[in-house]
Amino acid sequence: MLTHRSIRPMLLLAQMPQARHGPSQLKPPALHVKSWLSSKQGPEATGRQGQPQGPGLRTRLLVTALFGAGLGGVWLAMRAEKEQQQQQRRTEALRQASVGQGDFSLLDHCGRARCKADFRGQWVLMYFGFTHCPDICPDELEKLVQVVQQLEAEPGLPPVQPIFITVDPERDDVAAMARYVRDFHPRLLGLTGSAEQVAQVSHSYRVYYSAGPKDEDQDYIVDHSIAIYLLNPDGLFTDYYGRARSAEQIADSVRHHMAAFRSVLH
Repeated sequence: MLTHRSIRPMLLLAQMPQARHGPSQLKPPALHVKSWLSSKQGPEATGRQGQPQGPGLRTRLLVTALFGAGLGGVWLAMRAEKEQQQQQRRTEALRQASVGQGDFSLLDHCGRARCKADFRGQWVLMYFGFTHCPDICPDELEKLVQVVQQLEAEPGLPPVQPIFITVDPERDDVAAMARYVRDFHPRLLGLTGSAEQVAQVSHSYRVYYSAGPKDEDQDYIVDHSIAIYLLNPDGLFTDYYGRARSAEQIADSVRHHMAAFRSVLH
């Protein structure tokens, strides 16, 4: 018969940890640890183990960026080619207009004889005007000088010779031209001549000019075409720029002409 005293030691024995269990009975704790680690790793880790993953976000972004850069490069190349073709067609059309054909003979502001061949091998920006012009001629010459200065600042580009030809030979003699051009640029070359010589060069470049009536002080205004002409190193008329074109636009056009230039005299 079991007494209260004999039952209590048996209950205490049943509640003690079973420290002497064999190895096969240690598996449940290990399974418990594994399930705990799985719960800490979450569904993302499970997904990586359960199925193969695609390219990461960084890789996808890199591929997208490279694809976009490729498309952008193709578009820029096509645009540059189209602009070059347009420029070539414009240049050819201007050449067919026979502007600036033939030679000229004038005097520079130092009194030296000058002809078109003197500028062979140089890029030339040329403007027709007169020294008594109140506003337009000074503005256009300032713009021409700005273009020359912008191009001078780029060491890889050939120099550009600025030229100012008068359409008012009656008042713009050598001395008047010398006083006038020194206010703009040290390399600005002023050209003048007789009425016949000025008429010849003006006609060659399709420049219109006409002197207005004289006032009581014998002063007058000369109405004339307003354009800056570009000549290439072969001495051929290549382009022209009206008042609406800015110095930056002209400089950019000259750069394109320089890049595309191939001499036809060699």
